[in-house]
Amino acid sequence: MRSARIALCALLITGAAGLAPATASSTSSAPSAPRSAFALSSTAFANGGVIPKVHECTSGGGSDPAKRNESPPLAWSGAPTAAKSYAIVMRDLDNANLIHWVIYDIPATTASLPQNVAHEYRPSTPAGARQVYYRGSASLYGYQGPCSPSTVNTYEFVVHALNQASLTNLNANSSTRTAAREIAAATIGSARITGES
Repeated sequence: MRSARIALCALLITGAAGLAPATASSTSSAPSAPRSAFALSSTAFANGGVIPKVHECTSGGGSDPAKRNESPPLAWSGAPTAAKSYAIVMRDLDNANLIHWVIYDIPATTASLPQNVAHEYRPSTPAGARQVYYRGSASLYGYQGPCSPSTVNTYEFVVHALNQASLTNLNANSSTRTAAREIAAATIGSARITGES
């Protein structure tokens, strides 16, 4: 009887030892194929760098001819493959996250915006995109550049990959906050850069 118990214990120990490597290997994940992270960039300024004056607002006083309120060129890569469209939201992080620009319904085939997107509800480039009307120091569709003449503020640009081809709940009268909420609800991934001005 005693020899049977010893044999049983030895069998259990051997079995447990044999299972240990299998258990350890089952919890370790094999390296997946490398994939680029979703990233946003601009040729106008480096992430965290100074936003050139050409992108500053023209409604903040003064008469500096270098200020032209032109949106900066933006490009993104590594977006989720399920993205059906894109949207960009720009905020002043040092002024209660004031929204300066919302452009959405950017086609999924688009991966960049040129400098100086037209101040129109439906700009010609990128085709199909729509912009929200900015109500603040200026009243216009689309981009309103940095307007902080007495301070240096941080401005954030976020590109959102969306699960919808078009945000049909938004229209020409939608507010920037309403648009930002709709974009957040449809987001499946995002990338950001910041600039100082």
